[in-house]
Amino acid sequence: MKNIIIAIFLLTSSIVVAQDKIVTKNGSLAFEASVPAFEEIKAKNDGVTIIINTKTGEIASLALVKGFKFKIALMEEHFNENYIESDKYPKSTFRGKIENFDYSKLTSDAKSFTVKGKLELHGKSKDITITASIKKTANGVSIVSNFTVNTDDFDIKIPSVVSKKVSRKVNVKLEGTLK
Repeated sequence: MKNIIIAIFLLTSSIVVAQDKIVTKNGSLAFEASVPAFEEIKAKNDGVTIIINTKTGEIASLALVKGFKFKIALMEEHFNENYIESDKYPKSTFRGKIENFDYSKLTSDAKSFTVKGKLELHGKSKDITITASIKKTANGVSIVSNFTVNTDDFDIKIPSVVSKKVSRKVNVKLEGTLK
């Protein structure tokens, strides 16, 4: 009987802990490194995991690098083999904290939050500060963030033969609805 009570206690306590986190495995991460007058360089990954701890405001995300899809297959191949080296560095992660986050005060009106954390990409880490727009929706909590990443910060080499066609300042957009 004592073991049954302990098992029920552990099960219910893990459910309570799980309710402190909202998550999506279908977040979207898109980037663009296009330069005017040259071919568009952009890709999107619709399988990004995003987790927010509703009690602490901690946030984490994970994107598998091979999940980025380009319009042109050759561009995708070059991205994975030559630039990001996805076999060697298969994922990109972000871990941080949403400043002044109070889950109970979220409404259907988007509010801007400052998010500070560490972005890991291509085997390198960098502390970054970004802005995210967060609101409650009928389906959960929506988060949208637009920010810029510099390829030099992550030791991503752009060959000189294409250096005029690829921007070192990469525009990134993260979106997700978490439940």
